[in-house]
Amino acid sequence: MRPQVIRTERLGLVPLRLDHAAEMSCVLADPDLYGFIGGVPLTPHELRSRYERMLAGPPDPAVSWCNWVIRLLDEARLVGAVQATITPGYPGPVAEIAWIVGTDWQRQGIAKEAVRGLVDWLRRKPVRGIIAHIHPEHRASAAVATATGLKPTGHWHNGELSWRLTLKPATTAS
Repeated sequence: MRPQVIRTERLGLVPLRLDHAAEMSCVLADPDLYGFIGGVPLTPHELRSRYERMLAGPPDPAVSWCNWVIRLLDEARLVGAVQATITPGYPGPVAEIAWIVGTDWQRQGIAKEAVRGLVDWLRRKPVRGIIAHIHPEHRASAAVATATGLKPTGHWHNGELSWRLTLKPATTAS
């Protein structure tokens, strides 16, 4: 599965490219962004190297890495990123999703709108489940997950609560 451009009312989710690294390193430069997820801001060179690895794809051909940057259409600027790692599962593939929005663009509904756009795109694919792992104290991410239809499962993954949305198979008209 390959990422495609996804449009929402205010946003364009654009498949990740190497030339996004310079602008995204500024978007993701605030150390406070990493309080719940760990890590530190990366330089443009470090982020470009990370993007090279991401764009090379996973070592397992049954897995898809789909990565987008979030473009705020009115300002024609990048403000964050969303991703989906799609793996085989039963009764069908599962997408593990994540999102990040730069500090200057938080509290504007951008993450909710971007994740809703991503989930709507995944609904049109043969994906049967969507999972997100959220730090138990990260109320903003929990609000995004809730607004997108994910529910906490009670299961934990590396210190984060797993949230899930089960999708029904797409029906075809006869």
